[in-house]
Amino acid sequence: MSLRNRAVIVGVGESDIGKLPHMSGLGLNAQAARRAIADAGIKHTEIDGLLTAYSFTEPYFMLGSVLAEYLGLTPRFGGSMVVGGASPAVMLHHAAMAVETGQADVVLVCAGENRASGISRDAAVSALAAVGHPYFEAPYGIGIPSLYALVAQAYMHKYGTKREEMAAVAVNTRNHALKHPNAHMKKPITIDDVLESKPISDPLNMLDCCLISDAGGAFVVTTPERAADMSGKPVYLAGIGELHTHEHLTSAPSLTDYGAEHTARIAYDMAGLGPQDMDLAMLYDCFSIVPIIELEELGLAPRGEGGAFFAEGHAAVGGKLPVNTHGGMLSHAHAGAVGGLMDIVEAVRQLRGEAGERQVAGAEAAVVHNEGGILSSHCTMVFTSEAR
Repeated sequence: MSLRNRAVIVGVGESDIGKLPHMSGLGLNAQAARRAIADAGIKHTEIDGLLTAYSFTEPYFMLGSVLAEYLGLTPRFGGSMVVGGASPAVMLHHAAMAVETGQADVVLVCAGENRASGISRDAAVSALAAVGHPYFEAPYGIGIPSLYALVAQAYMHKYGTKREEMAAVAVNTRNHALKHPNAHMKKPITIDDVLESKPISDPLNMLDCCLISDAGGAFVVTTPERAADMSGKPVYLAGIGELHTHEHLTSAPSLTDYGAEHTARIAYDMAGLGPQDMDLAMLYDCFSIVPIIELEELGLAPRGEGGAFFAEGHAAVGGKLPVNTHGGMLSHAHAGAVGGLMDIVEAVRQLRGEAGERQVAGAEAAVVHNEGGILSSHCTMVFTSEAR
């Protein structure tokens, strides 16, 4: 089923971001949701669908139902999605199908948690260890940074990606975060800062790794027809595609080729657009190697040239194709599934012309990619400012 122009995002919101010990994970979701609902120009009673992700800091099994209860909603379509970092994009896919088929009229999508202040470092490491295979990975003490470090080593070997090019990804996102009023990180960094930061897992250093934030994000999905009655400016979902290739890295079909190329093809074909038509890209950036891989798999740079694209400044606002204009998970915010959700929020703001100092001039089309696990689950979205 083609969803081209059959669903729009009509409201976006993000919570306060940083280390916020006075706020719970549910509170962060509620703050973001309230802002998204206000941005859409509707009452919360108009929402009849609710999707959320998962939380390491909230002790709830039925998180979607708990959040509905917390927000005072009684949705006829709802649940929680657990596809790692790809959850926000997959939730959008489900929300779009729901409004297109009449399962719901207005769907609120939320994610976020108080991961910086609501859980200890040891508890976080223990929770994240669940990503490793219980028999073939976890017993050897491998963690998520080490798994992505294996990916980085393999990619550098095959395609010649340089360590300095990965550092340029972190610098690019930090420069953009400096222009975002709500970004977690506000201190400028250089290539040398990244290369000289604390080693985590070779070749990744501290500044190659995503943040740990308290943060929540939300967006409102409906049909173009329903959006006509709302004050929020709609942004159109032109294309979307998802693919789930594996869960554990030991079962990945490749250490250098992943599912983004496939999901991008689905999304581009549905939208009737190609990579050459994109004005900006929001790429999942849990570690500095990941946007380089995604840039290439999404057809935005030739294989082996994604790193140079960042190093040469083409991903900056004002460059050939601005990437992660809000600062991404490396500098804007990361709290579980909220990292990828913020990519969607930023794309909407850019296509509405609401990004202020970081605005991409004339932005009309954006590609957004979320990935979950260790490059396991993929979902690519194409958004446009008008129906095409």
